[in-house]
Amino acid sequence: MALALIALFAQPALSEGSSADKFVAAAIDKGQYLGAVTLIARHGKVVSWKAHGRRELGSPDALEPDAIFRIYSMTKPITSVAALMLMEQGKFQLDDPVSKYLPEFGEVRVLAGGTADAPELRAPKRPMTIRQLFVHAAGLAGGEQTPPEAMRLIERAELHRATDLQSYVRMLSQVPLAADPGALFNYDGVHTNVLARLVEVWSGQRFDRYLQERIFAPLRMQDTGFTVPVSQRHRIAQMTATDAAGRLIPSATYAGVEPGRAINLYFSGAGGLYSTAADYLRFAQMLLEGGELEGVRILSRETVSLMMTNQLGTLEPPQLEFRPGEGFGLGGSVAIDPARRARVGSVGDFGWFGAASTYFTIDPREGLIAMLFMQHLPEGSPVEPPKLSGRFYTLVYQSLVQ
Repeated sequence: MALALIALFAQPALSEGSSADKFVAAAIDKGQYLGAVTLIARHGKVVSWKAHGRRELGSPDALEPDAIFRIYSMTKPITSVAALMLMEQGKFQLDDPVSKYLPEFGEVRVLAGGTADAPELRAPKRPMTIRQLFVHAAGLAGGEQTPPEAMRLIERAELHRATDLQSYVRMLSQVPLAADPGALFNYDGVHTNVLARLVEVWSGQRFDRYLQERIFAPLRMQDTGFTVPVSQRHRIAQMTATDAAGRLIPSATYAGVEPGRAINLYFSGAGGLYSTAADYLRFAQMLLEGGELEGVRILSRETVSLMMTNQLGTLEPPQLEFRPGEGFGLGGSVAIDPARRARVGSVGDFGWFGAASTYFTIDPREGLIAMLFMQHLPEGSPVEPPKLSGRFYTLVYQSLVQ
């Protein structure tokens, strides 16, 4: 449980018995979730790091603070940092066309009409750019804004069968775009997986090795990777779901899947990582401190500022937000109007979440990082438990005392 970052505050930065932790503990006591790890840091020091509940259904074993989680889309900010490191080395510019580095996308077409069986295609109005991959606006199919016929085409591609990022991109490039590049925010992992492949092209290294050598090892993120060593798999939190009666059950998605094995056949930059709250804090603290942690610089301060700046104004036509009060930077959400977001926070706070109920936020104005890690997948139950992140963040702010 090494957390070399931090000693506890000599004076508390949260009120005694944080209401945020009490709220999470109460949800677990009600049986809404199996367990959770919460971690709150302020001004570079941990002020609360707690585990609640159990690690596995039917087991008395308590969840420990060093539990390992599948972080899914919280992989995306890490992939974005990996790519931005290569931008700083002059390997690309944000508005370069993707086809300059991945020729497979040079002949891509947009679905203009017809059906999946008889598609009508046209040339895109503008080239797909690297920036659009960061911002989930490259026109790729897969997200919630994808028209039904385009969704059928991306599903037929069976991208999950790809065995590496190179084959993933080759398969994806054969699928028509769902929209013109730069015209629509359409969040989906396909964008970040293409970005991960570009990291391989620019660096000349396999994606997993690049992350390990350039990010995880320098930041001492010792429990983060695409697999978990057999000797550490006892620390993995069980993935749960909810049945029709509102009871916790083992996730059907992970039925028969050995915990700790790779989540995908390829190294997914969109959602393939395992991590711990302690490890992810080191990554988040690096961003909060302008790209440097304990004398190790990962990115320049200016690049981190760019990453945490709303990019949706670069779309055509420009957009302000992708949901009320929130814009999107180079790999995560950016608060532009906390009042419209209806959640306590500061203008400019940055964060994201994973599909299995892991969450983080970074508030540069308050010097604050707050994280909530659970392992629960919505699998279609009519009585899914309430999401905890919004109220958790609000209670964290209410507990600040200095």
